[in-house]
Amino acid sequence: MEKILILSSAIMMGLASVGTGIGFGFLGGKLLESISRQPELDNLLLTRTFLITGLLDAVPMISVGIGLYIIFILSNK
Repeated sequence: MEKILILSSAIMMGLASVGTGIGFGFLGGKLLESISRQPELDNLLLTRTFLITGLLDAVPMISVGIGLYIIFILSNK
């Protein structure tokens, strides 16, 4: 039972990290595309991109927290 919990936690954390990497790729690409279309909005776009970046970073952090909870708390019961 413990091995299944550890494996599922590792898969959850890994998929969250991969998803975040893909999200950052799309976000950076769209930022560059938007700035090249309307260079006068670069400060506004950059500010909004940093806001979305913070929200996008929260996903793997929450996943790591839940994964470590599963590994250390639930597998010891």
